[in-house]
Amino acid sequence: MATLLPAFAGLLGAIIGSFLNVVIYRVPAGLSIVHPPSACPACSAPVRAHDNIPVLSWLLLRGRCRDCGAPISARYPLIELGAAVAFVVITAVLGPQLDAAASAVRLTADVVVLAALLYLAAISIALAAIDLDVHRLPNSIVLPAYAVGSAAFSVAAVASGDVVSLARAAAGAGILFALYLVLALISPRGMGLGDVKLAGVLGLFLGWFGWDALAVGALAAFLLGGLYGVILILVRRARRTTGIPFGPWMLAGAWVGILFGEPIARGYLAAFGLE
Repeated sequence: MATLLPAFAGLLGAIIGSFLNVVIYRVPAGLSIVHPPSACPACSAPVRAHDNIPVLSWLLLRGRCRDCGAPISARYPLIELGAAVAFVVITAVLGPQLDAAASAVRLTADVVVLAALLYLAAISIALAAIDLDVHRLPNSIVLPAYAVGSAAFSVAAVASGDVVSLARAAAGAGILFALYLVLALISPRGMGLGDVKLAGVLGLFLGWFGWDALAVGALAAFLLGGLYGVILILVRRARRTTGIPFGPWMLAGAWVGILFGEPIARGYLAAFGLE
């Protein structure tokens, strides 16, 4: 059972990854994500069901449209594969412990939190890709995450009696939202309101996992984003004044905090003899 759950999550991730490709393409353009059905951007031929199998169909088609032969971007299978891997890792590391000792109440709380994390993983992929493409973090994706995260953590807190984590999640949302709002007011060219709204969502999730996760996740975003900016400048792909999408690094930093926040914080404190 311990192996079956991550495997099922990986299959689910691949399927959701296929849908994320639709979201990434259509949401920035203001198009519906449910209608019309997927079609080739070059010839408008509808994508057949057997040509829509995550990763496998792209390989069998050799990366080309069945009807017109136009190349299909490798990003499609990479998004699907990335979602599958993310779902497997998250479920394996943070999923519920399916053993005889696990109570029904604890299991309920863990399953609800896992569902929220998989939701966050899915929108993380979509938001990162969209921000890299058009330098925007759409409200239609960001804002519902407040409701999803709040509802999931409230249910988990009631089921487990862990009100402290729920309060910390709310505090985390407020702290990161306020921090990014101040940064946006100080430097509106360097930080957009989309980043501010996303910060509240990430603070909500990081706060649930602890102060260590919140601190590491927040700092990792700036470290990763700064490193990316320096690399772009060194290879002359950007200048000091070039606008760089920060959303992907906020998301990457948050996942560093969620998955590794506690050991990183403990290692840092131990290195300076503070633990």
